[in-house]
Amino acid sequence: MEEEQIILDRLSAPLLAWYDENRRQLPWREEVSAYRTWVSEIMLQQTRVTAVLPYFRRFMEAFPTVEALADADTEVLMKLWEGLGYYSRARRLQAAARTVVNTYGGVFPRTYEEVTALPGIGDYTAGAILSIAFGEKIPAVDGNVLRVAARLTGSRDNVLAPGVRGAFREKMEKAMSAQRPGDYNQALMDLGATVCLPGGAPLCGACPAAGFCRAKQLDIAGELPVRLKKKEKRQEEKTVFLLLREDGTLALRKRPETGLLAGLWEYPHTGGLLNEEEAARQMGAWGLTPLVWEKRLSARHEFTHIRWEMTGYLLRVSGAGAPDWVWCDREEWARRAVPSAFIKFTKEALRIWQEGER
Repeated sequence: MEEEQIILDRLSAPLLAWYDENRRQLPWREEVSAYRTWVSEIMLQQTRVTAVLPYFRRFMEAFPTVEALADADTEVLMKLWEGLGYYSRARRLQAAARTVVNTYGGVFPRTYEEVTALPGIGDYTAGAILSIAFGEKIPAVDGNVLRVAARLTGSRDNVLAPGVRGAFREKMEKAMSAQRPGDYNQALMDLGATVCLPGGAPLCGACPAAGFCRAKQLDIAGELPVRLKKKEKRQEEKTVFLLLREDGTLALRKRPETGLLAGLWEYPHTGGLLNEEEAARQMGAWGLTPLVWEKRLSARHEFTHIRWEMTGYLLRVSGAGAPDWVWCDREEWARRAVPSAFIKFTKEALRIWQEGER
């Protein structure tokens, strides 16, 4: 709609003036490169800035260049990513780094087509990298930006629909600053993260667009953006076993190289919420003899489309267990990346080892 374009066109000047005064101080902004921008944007997918900051600093210390990332040992990489979640991001990050090194001689490509062809880089991330690192006039439209645009224009279109997202992207490209495209995109990111907040509570008094925002004029900010109801998450039930042998080693097994949490390490588990009798039978199937049943645990973990409901047992056992298991002492265990889905069990393992050291 022409009216929407007119409103978005008005945003650039006040937005950039606001950004100059209110920009967030972030390490990837203080030293800008395509590599640093790219790593930060991948880390920030589905993850808060405050959670990303220490990971980004450690990552840059370990892998300061795209060549270092391309050459990194995968186990070291996954351990460094441990706790950040969505581990497939790290795998695709390294795959893309190897492409940049092998295909482009370590120089990050500068066209939209080349960048989006890299593993793990979609439209938004490509826009962020090309605008921030290279000054290209390409929008970076994510959920935060769509929320700002929908409220600003008063749009009641479903922002999750690809056509709506594409239409807003075209309007934002026309409206964005040609002189400062990177700052424009980052200003929108900051506005959505700190002022035009989700959940119906925008801080309109601090917004540079308050004077011409349709949602504010109509008092409908709490109703926007419009999103279709998400599908109910599929629930999976699991029984997790924290198994310790008398020599102080603990059982881990590696997940498959494809699928959810690919290639990471986990505690042995099986489907269903088993009672103690059923759990004892499972021990026998694995060739283990329970010596002491120390504790029963329960935990839940939410993925994007799946919810894990877990019960668990901490046992002292004897036996070799399954052929694909590895029995780790604390030092070896600490080198292996165990996803945060099992954080409650990991904390329990640490407690047991710490008590043994006293």
